[in-house]
Amino acid sequence: VKQYLANQRQGTHKAKQRADITGSTRKIKKQKGTGTARAGSIKSGIFRGGGRIFGPQPRGYDLKLNKKLKKLARKSALTIKAKDKAITVLEDFEFNSVKTKNFTSVIKALNLEDKKSLFVFGAPNNNVYLSSRNLKGSDVVICSELSTYKILNANQLVLLESSLNEIKTNLSK
Repeated sequence: VKQYLANQRQGTHKAKQRADITGSTRKIKKQKGTGTARAGSIKSGIFRGGGRIFGPQPRGYDLKLNKKLKKLARKSALTIKAKDKAITVLEDFEFNSVKTKNFTSVIKALNLEDKKSLFVFGAPNNNVYLSSRNLKGSDVVICSELSTYKILNANQLVLLESSLNEIKTNLSK
C-alpha cells in the first residue's frame, strides 16, 4: 500500500533557490562600517524576493517492490477480505448500452449503496466501466489492474466468475 501511494506522487515540486533568481550579483553594501549585518547578495534567502533556502526540488518518489512480495501482499489482502466476509462472487454480466442507471440497479440489488465497492472483471468491459465511473464509492477494475491498495480500500469486493479464475491462476504461479 505504501509503495502504491508513493508511486502515485508526481514529484514535480520546485522552489527557486538563490541561483534561480534573476538579479545582479553585486555586493549590496560594504562589508564593514554600516553597523548592520554583512550582506553579499540581494538574492539571498534572508531578503524579500530572494531564493528559498533548502527549498523543495523535483525528485522521484517511486519505490520498488519485488514481484513475489507484491503477489504475497495481494494474497493476504484477499485473505483479509475473505475472513471479513467482504467478498461477493457473481456470474459475468454485461450492459448493452452505457447507462449509469444499469449499474446503480446492480449496486442496489447487492445492497452496496452506502459502501465502497470494487468490481473485478476478468476482461475489459467498456460499457460497464463507463456506466460506473460517475458513481461515488464504486470502482471497476480488471484483474491485471487489481492492486493491494484497491482491495483494502474497498469495503466490499465483488468478483465475477471470469475474474475469480484469473485471480486463482495469477496467485498460484
